Parts: sequence; C-alpha cells; structure tokens
Amino acid sequence: MDELPIGRRVAYWRSRRKMSQQVFADRLDKSKSWVDKVERGVRRLDKFSVVYEIADVLQVDVQLLVGKEPERRPDSVNCIDQIEVDQIRAALERYDSISAFFDAPPQPQPLGELRKAVSHAWLTYQHAKYGVLARALPKLVRDAQCADSAYAGSVEGRDAAHLLGQVYQIASSALRKVGEHELSWLAGDRAIAVAQRAGDPLLAGVATYRVGNALLALGRARPALEVNVNVANRLAPGGARETTPERLSVYGMLLLQGAMAAARIGDSATVRDLLHSAGEAAEVVGEDQNHYWTSFGPTNVRLHRAAAAVELGEGRHAVETHETIGDGFNALLPERRAHHYIDIARGYTQVGDVEKASEMLLEGDRLAPSEIRCRPVAHEVMADVLRRTRGVPSAPVAELAEHMGVGV
Repeated sequence: MDELPIGRRVAYWRSRRKMSQQVFADRLDKSKSWVDKVERGVRRLDKFSVVYEIADVLQVDVQLLVGKEPERRPDSVNCIDQIEVDQIRAALERYDSISAFFDAPPQPQPLGELRKAVSHAWLTYQHAKYGVLARALPKLVRDAQCADSAYAGSVEGRDAAHLLGQVYQIASSALRKVGEHELSWLAGDRAIAVAQRAGDPLLAGVATYRVGNALLALGRARPALEVNVNVANRLAPGGARETTPERLSVYGMLLLQGAMAAARIGDSATVRDLLHSAGEAAEVVGEDQNHYWTSFGPTNVRLHRAAAAVELGEGRHAVETHETIGDGFNALLPERRAHHYIDIARGYTQVGDVEKASEMLLEGDRLAPSEIRCRPVAHEVMADVLRRTRGVPSAPVAELAEHMGVGV
C-alpha cells in the first residue's frame, strides 16, 4: 500500500476531527500559515517532538501519522474505518486501573459530563450513525477508563464503573457491526467485569447479551446459547426477584439472543421455547421500550421470530412474519428497523424474490445508511442479489452497491 506524505495525513485527521486550520494552529501554538505549509508538504516535519504534539492534539496514535495509510471502507463517512478500529483497539489496550495502583490517576472528567457523553453515544449507536460514533469512541473509552480509575474506592466509584461498562458495551456492539468480532468480544467481556464492580446485575445481564452477540458472530453458536440462557435464568423474574420492566427487558433480550444462537445450530424446538418465553415477558412489559438500551417489547420479539426463521432457512415463514409486524415497527429506533430489513432481505432471497430483497436493502439504506453500507452481512446479501438479478440491476440498486463497495 502506497505511503502518503505526512502532511496529507495531518490534513486528513484534522478534517476528521472537524478542526479548521486556525483552531488546529491555536492548539499547537503555531500560525495558520505554518499548518497550511505542513499540510501541503512545503514545510517538513523533521522533529519527533512536534509530530508527537500533533498526534496528541489530533488524538491519534503517532504511527498513523508516520506509517502507511490503513485500508478504508468504501463509504468512510457512514462507516467505521480501519483507522478508527485501530484507535478503538488502542483505547481498549490501555490499563489505567493498573497504572493508578502505582501512580496518582489523572484528573477525570466530571461524571455529569461523562454521563451526557455516554447517553449521546447510545443514541448515536441506536440511530445507526456509526461513522460519527467511531470518531467519538476512542476518546470516550479513555475518558471512562480514567474516571473509573480516579473514582475507584470513592462514593462515585459505582457510578463511574457503570458508565465504563456502558461504554464497553457500545464499543462491543459497534465493532461487531463492522465485522471486528474478536475485538467486540473483548469489549463485551470487559463490560461484564466492570458490571460486577458497578453492583448492577442488569448491567451484567445486558453485557452478557453483547458477549453472546460477539460469540455468535464468531461462529460460536453453542457457547452463545449457553451463556445467554444461563444468565437469563438467573435474572428471571419471580420469587425474591422484583418484576420490573427493566428486569423483564434484559431477561427477554437474553432469551431472544439465545433463540438466535439456537437457530444457528438448527435447534428449532429450543428456538420455539425461547421465543415463547420472551413473548410472555414482552406481554408483561406491555409495549416496546428501551430499558437498558434493549429496545425490548412485543414488536422486537416479532422481529426476532422473523430473524430466527431466516437462520433456520425458513424464508417463507420469515416473510409472513414480517408482513404481520404492525404499527409498532415504526416506533423502534433506526438501527433495529434497518437490521430487520437486512434479515428480511435474506428471507426474500431464500424464496427467490430478488426484487423484494432489493427493496428491503434500499428501504434500510433510506432509513439508516450505515447499517446497510457498513455491515458485512448486508454486503453478502447485496452480492447475492446481484448474482441472481437477470440482466442489469436497477439504477438505485447499482448505486447502492457502488456505495457499499460490492461489485455489480
């Protein structure tokens, strides 16, 4: 892969960080003219101290400025680039809690500000703005890790741990979307460990759901089934455990993820049992909610019925389920709906209806471009659609395929 001049790398990352040349220059205590000359290659960067200072201002690893250009996805605006995956990996590789054992921890961000940033990240993820999320995640991970270390042992310690657990879950889900399954598993596993320190069994439960998702993506369907069902049984309402919408939502989502794992291994009886139990929990919840960021409710159960049917190779049943979902579908967040369109596109390809499969992909792209253009599974469906299309695909399908980087 050809090397780019360092000035062009600086310009790329400055633009990625939404900084003007003047703002960037001010943070470096340089002139705007100096920045312009560096980016155009007129002025050389021959002092490592300056390169490190630039990397610090841009919040990137210095190797991204002096190394080779990483591979980029076709749609870098909507998707998570490999460069950002590397930055998230670098943030996950930090062990601030160990460093804090020997040294005084750095000054953390106030928890109120961090809480707002975490809430914004959840909304960004559930609205399928993956490119925006990717640019914010490395710093958010570092800030949450710093707060967790700094507040450990204090009255704010549990709150800080809770926020870090959420950040790890967001990272796990976002990384899984773009096929970084091992890294997604690592982030989910970290979320479980932090949830124990936060003292919140429901946070631990929903973190288990993220781990189950990563395991399933890695092809580890049976362990995914076991971990989801085991933790769901421990969170099941009844007895001394309070029956709240929050508990029911986490419990129900674990069952739904277990059903998807069972479908992957062809265990239709277990799929049926788990979907039935999740449906009962959804009826008690009463309507679609988003407790603990689960989007759990009756409609989401129906979406999983369709998705499980696709995994079992029952495309006709999946399509029939899709056609009876109802008005609750439009109330769900964009990520969940666009995800469903991918599932149903797969269902339509199973029954040989390439035109309807194309419509589902186009509908998903109108709703949440990142979910369609960034996910490897969506690319597989599009490739299948193009192979089965007789003649030249329609202009909208060809254009979407080009955005996705799938050959027509």
